[in-house]
Amino acid sequence: MAIVRPFNALRPLPEAASAVAAVPYDIVSTEEARALTAGNPLSFLHVTRAEIDLPPGADPYSDEVYRRASENLESLKVAAPLVVEGKPALYLYRLRAGDHEQTGLAGCFSLDEYDRDVIKRHERTRRDKEDDRTRHMLAVGAQTGIVFLTYRATDELDDLMRRACRLEPLFDVAAPDGVRHAIWRLDRSDQALAIAGFERLSALYVADGHHRIASAARVRDELATSIGNASEDEARGFLGVAFPDSQTQILAYNRTVATLAGLTAERLLEEIAARFPVRPRVDATPPKGQVAMYLAGVWYGIELAAARHPYAGTRESSRLDVAVLQNQIVGPVLKVSDVRTDPRMTFVGGARNVQMLEQAVDSGQAAVAFSLAPVTLTELLAISDAGDIMPPKSTWFEPKLRDGLLIHLI
Repeated sequence: MAIVRPFNALRPLPEAASAVAAVPYDIVSTEEARALTAGNPLSFLHVTRAEIDLPPGADPYSDEVYRRASENLESLKVAAPLVVEGKPALYLYRLRAGDHEQTGLAGCFSLDEYDRDVIKRHERTRRDKEDDRTRHMLAVGAQTGIVFLTYRATDELDDLMRRACRLEPLFDVAAPDGVRHAIWRLDRSDQALAIAGFERLSALYVADGHHRIASAARVRDELATSIGNASEDEARGFLGVAFPDSQTQILAYNRTVATLAGLTAERLLEEIAARFPVRPRVDATPPKGQVAMYLAGVWYGIELAAARHPYAGTRESSRLDVAVLQNQIVGPVLKVSDVRTDPRMTFVGGARNVQMLEQAVDSGQAAVAFSLAPVTLTELLAISDAGDIMPPKSTWFEPKLRDGLLIHLI
């Protein structure tokens, strides 16, 4: 199987695309999803977060939720309506947010190449999150969440995408957050050029969507066991969009901690100052090598780079600001050993970071907040190439893709 191939997309008609398109299932809570879908029965969140159509307090992982997701997809096929492309196709997906623009190739990417580490990962996954999306895919018979990939840009692929985007798009949807989502269906000759161009890449990289791709691999294996030989089945691939690294942007992924683990604010400052130089009243958006900390109404600058060597390991990932922060402050001082599961930790990604951090601390929702410089694409690719793993919650990719515009049936 080629690293990418055309597929028969299930998609809305253009006039319904705006109503159907929805934020990714994993960046909103049940309450937020319910609010976003108020008055919009066509929102794809009725499929990806079907618990919103059950009584408040319903278990989001109950059998009824997955049954309702399947029913909602079948209803949406009629109500939107959704149509299946008559022929397999590849697509271009362009995101525009303010002055930023990025265009990637949408298609069915090879899980075999993921297994071989040609499609490289940089994040560990949680079994409970895999369980959820595995059950969801099997229930609805489709991959509804798009994996965000990146690759080292080539002139060949840049030229192809630039030329194809001069044509009339299949969709051009303005989302409520101001991001425009435009999709083009490539003709046969451009599909062949795209497939050949991607075959010449040495690697693709999972940027956002590790749980989606890991779940897709589990679905493939389960279907292979249940129906015999699935070597030619649609389940051998996963739905993804691959953007060139020259256009892909990573924003800060900041964090708050609800309590100070028994310390006073003054004692916390003393503990940190024993490890790193600390300066008060600094800018809340730090450069690389520093972390800004909001504590008791004041922003402090923590100079990680000034004392990085004693704390950094030999791996590339251990030298990241987020890793030093975790290994030398959040873990040993604030006693948060596992940021993925400790309920005191909250993560804030994207452009609204600083205001949300200050609000959380000033309101008493959090005791302290940390603002970091974003991880760079260069760092991410180097860590992935080394077979290393990024610290949890290190990267926030924005703008986000929308669910419901392209669906891969399995």
